[in-house]
Amino acid sequence: MCGRSPTPGSGRPSSSAWSRAGDSPRTSNGLQEAHANGLPYISDGDLSKRVITAAKQTPQRSWLGEVSAVVLQQALADLNTAYRNFFASVSGKRKGPKVAAPRFRSRKDNRQAIRFTKNARFAVTAGGKLRLPKIGDVDVRWSRSLPSEPSSVTVVKDAAGRYFASFVVEAGEEPLPEMAAEVGIDLGLTHFAVLSDGRKIDNPRFLRRAAKKLRKAARHGRTLIRIDRWFPSSKMCGACGTLAESMPLDIRSWTCPCGAVHDRDVNAAKNILAAGRAERLNACGGTVRPAA
Repeated sequence: MCGRSPTPGSGRPSSSAWSRAGDSPRTSNGLQEAHANGLPYISDGDLSKRVITAAKQTPQRSWLGEVSAVVLQQALADLNTAYRNFFASVSGKRKGPKVAAPRFRSRKDNRQAIRFTKNARFAVTAGGKLRLPKIGDVDVRWSRSLPSEPSSVTVVKDAAGRYFASFVVEAGEEPLPEMAAEVGIDLGLTHFAVLSDGRKIDNPRFLRRAAKKLRKAARHGRTLIRIDRWFPSSKMCGACGTLAESMPLDIRSWTCPCGAVHDRDVNAAKNILAAGRAERLNACGGTVRPAA
C-alpha cells in the first residue's frame, strides 16, 4: 500500500461521500435486534435495498444519489462483514479469539475515509491525476510511483482537512541474493543493534527494514535462530570462552585475563553467532566459541 497526498484545490471528494461512509453504522441496531430475536441474517441484497435503495427515495437521504454506488456498497459491506464475524463468534461458528460487536466510531476521531474498488472505475490518468467517479480528476502530489495497476484506492480526510490516498497494488517478491555469510546480532543499549562483523546500527529506520527482511528470511533460504535471552553473550570471552564474574551495564569494553580486549556489544554479537551455529548444527553441549 502506497500513500499519496492530493494537492489543495478542485476535485476534492464530496461531503456527501464522507457523510454516507460514516452513516452505515446506523443499521447496526436493526441487525442486533434481529439477531437477538432469533431471526435469520438478512441477505446482502435485501440489506442493500433497505439501507441504500430505499433510503435514496426519502427526502432525508436523497443526496445519496450524488455518491458513487460503489462507495455506498463498500461502506455497507464493511459493516456487514463486521456483524457476520461478530455473530459467528457469538454462536461459536468462528474459531479464534472472540470478536466484539461493531461500535460507533469515537467522536474524537475526526478522520473520514471512502474506498473505491475496481468496480468503481477509478483511474490514474496519463497526466498523473486520480480520477474518481462522481468527483472528477484530483491533483495528486505523488510520494512514489506505483509498481503496478492498483486494485483499489482509499481516500482519507484527516482532522486538518488534508486528503491522502492509499493504493492497493500487486508487488512481486524480490528474491534475496544468495549468501554464504552468517552474522550474529546483539540488541544493544547504546545502539539498536550491533553485528558480529563490527557494524553498529543506531538509526530507527533500519529497524523497519530489518524487521521486514527477518520476516522474509525463511522464504528465501535464510535461517533465523533466536538465542536464549539468558545466554551470557556479553560476559563470555569470544577468544577463550572464559566467563567474567559480572558485567555491569556501564562497562562498554573489557579485557579478558587471556589478553583479549573486547567491545562489549561486538563481543556479544560474535558469541551469539557462535551459539547460533552450534544450534543449527545441533552441537549442544560443545564449546560455543566464534571461529578464529
